[in-house]
Amino acid sequence: MLRTALLVLLSAALSTFALAAELHVAAAADLVYCLEDIDAAFKQQNPDADIKVSTGSSGDFFAQIQHGGPYDVFLSADTSYPKKLAEAGFANEKTLFRYAVGHLAIWTLDPKIDLGKGLAAVAQAQVTHLAIANPAHAPYGRAAQAALQQAGVWDAVQPKLVMGENIAQTAQFVQSGNADVGIVAYSLLKSPKLQGVGHYVLVPIDQFPTLEQAAIVTQHGADNPLAARYMAFLASPAARAIFDRYGFSLPDNKTK
Repeated sequence: MLRTALLVLLSAALSTFALAAELHVAAAADLVYCLEDIDAAFKQQNPDADIKVSTGSSGDFFAQIQHGGPYDVFLSADTSYPKKLAEAGFANEKTLFRYAVGHLAIWTLDPKIDLGKGLAAVAQAQVTHLAIANPAHAPYGRAAQAALQQAGVWDAVQPKLVMGENIAQTAQFVQSGNADVGIVAYSLLKSPKLQGVGHYVLVPIDQFPTLEQAAIVTQHGADNPLAARYMAFLASPAARAIFDRYGFSLPDNKTK
């Protein structure tokens, strides 16, 4: 009986350790490639960490976390979703950290499409399908809409729009040929998988609201020590170098 009791205690201890070594991260889809490098670098310093990453639209994760989604850390493509989670008690406001500023790019695989005119180029007859992320729940989609509106072509491109559930799917529409042009996250085009594929131009940053991106520890991750270590790593020079490599700018963390 003593041996059985010890085995039960040991099993429970090992289970607790296994749970503590897991980190569930919900991340905006513009990070799908960047986080592979971030997490690899984090694991070099934390070899015990078992990081499980889910990528998608920030709005979808916002809704999931409110309904009990088991994520410890949320990396949003904006600051509003993490702030709203904190205000509603689903995340710790003190952990909110602006990790990057994202950029928009107009991207096509068709060498015959001239992007020299910037956003005005997407209104030309040659472009029959334009992909953007869904503005209803994707910050990059809202930024794309704002840029198109400022350029005065939003109404003209309505019949051409193909909307991705997130910014990674938006890029896939261009890759697959289901869209002639896409307004996508610059970070995706800086990845080894897409670098040099097709051609692009950046959308000037004064043509859309700043894509300031923030991370936060959720209520679910409050007692997970890996969550705090992961957030600290996001602020490290090693992580900053990776964000730079993927085309992200440095955010302003002086105020929250």
